[in-house]
Amino acid sequence: MTLYVVKEECDFRYLGTSGELQFAVLLVAYGFICHAEVAVVHASLTRLALATSPATAFANLSLTLTVRNKNWAMSVRNTQAEPHEADYSFDDQRFKRVRLTDEGSTRPAGKTQANHLVSDADSAYVALGNAGVEFKEENKTGVFQVEVALSGEIRYEVHTSPKCKFLAICPLKLQLTPPGTPAVLFQKVKCKLAPPDKNCL
Repeated sequence: MTLYVVKEECDFRYLGTSGELQFAVLLVAYGFICHAEVAVVHASLTRLALATSPATAFANLSLTLTVRNKNWAMSVRNTQAEPHEADYSFDDQRFKRVRLTDEGSTRPAGKTQANHLVSDADSAYVALGNAGVEFKEENKTGVFQVEVALSGEIRYEVHTSPKCKFLAICPLKLQLTPPGTPAVLFQKVKCKLAPPDKNCL
């Protein structure tokens, strides 16, 4: 029996007899974890402003974030302790947190879920850092680097793995488009997953 496994791509290829094939199918279905694929497929920033006294952020950001369960036999369940949440930050300072899923919600095997998030962050406290130097520089061009961090705790169903921490970082470069201005074409951004715990490989 020859079984080729490329976990990063969840690419499984098999050559062997029918009996070996049945074993291989079960092994691939339940013996390996394929980690999620996260991407931002659309994002729009219509407002981003900072006030210095007190340090306050004002932002209107909408985005569509997709999460794909690449396992074709195992669903993924969010734990009761930590549902999936998205943190928005600028210059390493968080200015908004949005909940994507409720505790205990399930992501079916092989499915992609799209989350449409529309956020208004008025009067959100931020620590400007360097007196807002980065904001002043990016405000000159109207292009802002905003980071979206998706985090939570999950459990792979029908698997012996423990609860697993989940973190995906999505660096976005957004053109400010105030209401009434032409929309800007957004290029899909694939998010980077943090290395999994050793028990969740």
